[in-house]
Amino acid sequence: MASLWNLLAGYAGLVSVGQQAYVGFGGYMLFALTIFAGLPPLVAIALAGVLGALISIPVAALIFRLRGAYFAIDTWVMAEVFRLVFAQVSALGGGSGTSLPTDIERSMADDRSAREALSYWLALGAALIVVTAVYLLLRSRKGLALTAIRDNELALASASLGIDIWRTKFFVYVVTSGLTAVIGALILLQKLRISPDAAFSVNDWTAFVIFIVVIGGIGTIESPIIGTLVFFLLRETLADLGTIYLMVLGLVAIVVMLKAPHGIWGFIRHRFNLQLFPLGWSAPTEVLRPLR
Repeated sequence: MASLWNLLAGYAGLVSVGQQAYVGFGGYMLFALTIFAGLPPLVAIALAGVLGALISIPVAALIFRLRGAYFAIDTWVMAEVFRLVFAQVSALGGGSGTSLPTDIERSMADDRSAREALSYWLALGAALIVVTAVYLLLRSRKGLALTAIRDNELALASASLGIDIWRTKFFVYVVTSGLTAVIGALILLQKLRISPDAAFSVNDWTAFVIFIVVIGGIGTIESPIIGTLVFFLLRETLADLGTIYLMVLGLVAIVVMLKAPHGIWGFIRHRFNLQLFPLGWSAPTEVLRPLR
């Protein structure tokens, strides 16, 4: 999720605080497709991603009319609309939510330990797929376009070079929304229960994700990985401290932003000249020779 938000905000310049809309949407589609359509959970997860990408198309058509802070606020508003809509669906428990039927649980694995192992491998597979997809996208022509439009001045210049700024951002938004819906389906499958407040929680699915990207360093593929490791280390160490835990997270974010404006990975990369996922391009030698 952090890698997807980083792609959206760090490369496309679309700072969203409403990606929980697609987490919850993916979760509800998983429950609906398994309970009412009788689909196997793994098939339902994939289909939830497709439906998440499709529903993001009209959403993008609406919110792309706004820029900057107005865009960010509008994404949050849309997420609240999603939450209120699903809270009215009585077949899925309404405002109190519902649990996944026992027979669907057992269709995945016979016992709890096997289900937890399956959840782990699905999560690991999803992480590898997302990181690989982001890397390949950024190495493609669209990735070059994203790099060009990340800054306003470069975006204005890139328009004369045949780059469709709106279409490129639209493509990234739809892709990240679909993949976020897949992640949401995986999360709610592991929890085995869904409710509007939990599925569309801005704190769990957006605020913590933004924290991860900020401390890792926005705008690099490595940063969400580093940020996630730091976040879970802090969570496992300080979770028993209650509200102090959240205060420590805020303090860590402030210190990182002051001492390492480009995040932890930005500091490491600058200090040791290290890059795990190289995205740069160099001109062929025969092109550079006449310029010497």
